Amino acid sequence: MEKFKTAVILAGGKSSRMGFDKQFIKINEKMLLETMISKLKKEFDDIIIVTNKPEQYVGSSYKIVSDEIKGKGPMSGIHIGLKESSSKYVYFVACDMPNINIDYIRYMKNTIKDLDVDACITKVGNKSGAEHLNAFYSRDLVSEIEKLFLKDCRAIVYLTNKVNTLYIEEQDARKYSPNWDMFININTKEDLTSYINSLDG
Repeated sequence: MEKFKTAVILAGGKSSRMGFDKQFIKINEKMLLETMISKLKKEFDDIIIVTNKPEQYVGSSYKIVSDEIKGKGPMSGIHIGLKESSSKYVYFVACDMPNINIDYIRYMKNTIKDLDVDACITKVGNKSGAEHLNAFYSRDLVSEIEKLFLKDCRAIVYLTNKVNTLYIEEQDARKYSPNWDMFININTKEDLTSYINSLDG
């Protein structure tokens, strides 16, 4: 099995603050999801979209899957993404995280390629905060996630605290994204407007 072949976009969620489904955001008449995929294809052979509306992707050239264990938030998406992947390590990003940073993805890959870790995520500050997406997870974690679901532990931090997680320090990550925009989320219409304005700037 190859080490780094698969990227997964988590496109579920309720999008309650946006007012419409974030997985269908369009910018300049182009689906944001398609823009993200075109960037990810530079680094990954297989793209998986985890969605709660698979019927909207009929005819897609990408693998479209839905949560196998529902109602557990983003970790449900990580679970099915890992199960459907074709590589040991799988890159995960959310559909509302528009700034795909290929240089940072390559840095993470190079950091863990010769190590035996379960996850690679980025710390925030000197405390326990961390960015759990724009991150890599091992396919070997499927059973660990299922054990956590049996205890109704659905936050990703339960997983990363339990397994062998490699944390990249914020100061090292900022070399690739000084303004931290590779972790921004578009959660509201205001966020979307701000992001579009930043593209024009």
